[in-house]
Amino acid sequence: MNNTQNYISSHKEQFLNELLDLLRIPSISADPAYAKDVEKTAHLIAEQFTTLGLDKVEVCATKGHPIVYGEKIIDPALPTVLVYGHYDVQPADPIDLWTDPPFEPVIKKTEIHPDGAIFARGACDDKGQMFMHVKAVEAMMRSGELPCNVKFMIEGEEEVGSDNLEEFALNNVERLKADIILVSDTGMLANDVPSVTTGLRGLSYVEVEVTGPNRDLHSGLYGGCVANPINILTKMIASLHDENNRITIPGFYDKVIELSNEERAEMAKAPFSHDAYCKALDIEDTYGEKGYSTMERGSIRPTLDVNGIWGGYIGEGAKTVIASKAYAKISMRLVPDQNPNEITKLFMDHFTSIAPKGTKVKVTPHHGGEAAVTPIDSIAYKAASIAYEETFGVKPIPVRSGGSIPIVAMFEKVLGLKTILMGFGLDSDAIHSPNEHYGLFNFYRGIETIPYFYKHFTELSK
Repeated sequence: MNNTQNYISSHKEQFLNELLDLLRIPSISADPAYAKDVEKTAHLIAEQFTTLGLDKVEVCATKGHPIVYGEKIIDPALPTVLVYGHYDVQPADPIDLWTDPPFEPVIKKTEIHPDGAIFARGACDDKGQMFMHVKAVEAMMRSGELPCNVKFMIEGEEEVGSDNLEEFALNNVERLKADIILVSDTGMLANDVPSVTTGLRGLSYVEVEVTGPNRDLHSGLYGGCVANPINILTKMIASLHDENNRITIPGFYDKVIELSNEERAEMAKAPFSHDAYCKALDIEDTYGEKGYSTMERGSIRPTLDVNGIWGGYIGEGAKTVIASKAYAKISMRLVPDQNPNEITKLFMDHFTSIAPKGTKVKVTPHHGGEAAVTPIDSIAYKAASIAYEETFGVKPIPVRSGGSIPIVAMFEKVLGLKTILMGFGLDSDAIHSPNEHYGLFNFYRGIETIPYFYKHFTELSK
């Protein structure tokens, strides 16, 4: 694919400028105030599809934000790759922790990215990684080296649970017919240690509300006499883990599959520095379930974490009040065979049962999804492995990720398709956090690697 690689090499500045334009649009799907920006981003991607020569380009309306579709069928007898990505981004809050405005992308050198990194919300998750695929296909088409068919499905609701994606898939099974789904919404171990994500954890996400008295009370008159919802909520949350940091919800581990010593030994071969990990996070030590390594805790073990907690007075100065209500958002990362609906029900039953008299508890489920595993003996994995080896010079390591992409399991159920996860970001890229960034090395290397996947997937499929 020499012509393709030459095209990429000579168009890097164009690719970067187009990505920066994309990053300047605050396509925050969670906030209705940005709905027009989300739609603007969808149309910008559709324009990209049209410009590079895709057919049947459409901004498909849903009950929420639109899905952008486009395809290039060069020969129905050849394999078809369906590319999935998302153009929506997380809210940028807290804004004051960004060193530069989140939607005014800047390029700065860092210790990990000496060639420079793009700092902006969505740079890595997922505009930068999604855009690699658009540019890789552009390079193959312009060079006359597209070896198989390609379809794109880019959504605008991934960061809020992809509520309308399954309905879209169900209504478009024939249009989305393919041989493999290709996604870059994950990462790799290091710039010199490429990896392919072969497992994702599932997710159960809930919001809890604890109510005490029917109104806020004076803490001098009522303190010590009635249940304080904030005190109660913190005690309830603290009780969800035991002294070994195991989750105490009855039945929570019933379907958790314990990996064999051999499998754990293979996982341990992935490079990991405890000191570097702690230094990067400015912590003295790691923390988690007893009996498992840090890498295992973040991939093959289920977890429960509080993502937000609030209630009472948090303004300037003092206000001596016992709040009527307290709230928290809680996420549980799940491993294969744990059903998110079952886990949500177990949580609801348990959390309600431990509330003391004098309080009322409400649990509201939000989005969730099942875990997924990709076999490493598949054609898609082999093609991805060869592709990485061609551009990085070493074979990638198969790893299980701690993150969740619920749509991977949905795609297999609805479309009957496996997904290959070719991520190029790093754990240090601060996705979902202030100062999110994406290395220029990673952006360009992704564009260079993806065409080789198409080439080898087509050849191996024969």
